[in-house]
Amino acid sequence: QAQLAESGGGRVQAGGSLRLSCTVSVSIFSFNAMGWYRQAYGKQRELVASFISGSSTNYADSVKGRFTISRDNTKNMVYLQMNSLKPEDTAVYYCNAKRTTWPIQDYWGQGTQVTVAS
Repeated sequence: QAQLAESGGGRVQAGGSLRLSCTVSVSIFSFNAMGWYRQAYGKQRELVASFISGSSTNYADSVKGRFTISRDNTKNMVYLQMNSLKPEDTAVYYCNAKRTTWPIQDYWGQGTQVTVAS
C-alpha cells in the first residue's frame, strides 16, 4: 500500500510560479505511470502532466511550455514546476501513481489547492 502526499500549493498572482511536490511512501520504480492531475470547481479531473513508461513525459495542451514534470528517484518524489500561471490554472492538484501490470495499483494523494489571482 502506497501513500502519496502533495505539498507546495498556494495563492499566486497571474504570471507567477509555484512548485508542487509529491512524496511517495514506496519506491517510485514500483509504478509505470506517475503524474499530476487537477480538478477545478465544477469540472472533471484532468491530466496535467505525467511520466509514462519511465522517462517519457506527456502534457496537457493547456500547460505545454509552462509546466514541467520531474522526478527524483532517490527521494521517491515527483515535482511539478508551474510557470506563467493563469487564473484558469486554479484547481486542486493531485499526484497519481499507477501500476498497469499485475498487480494493478492506482494511488492518489489528498490534493493541494492552487489559486491564481488575476
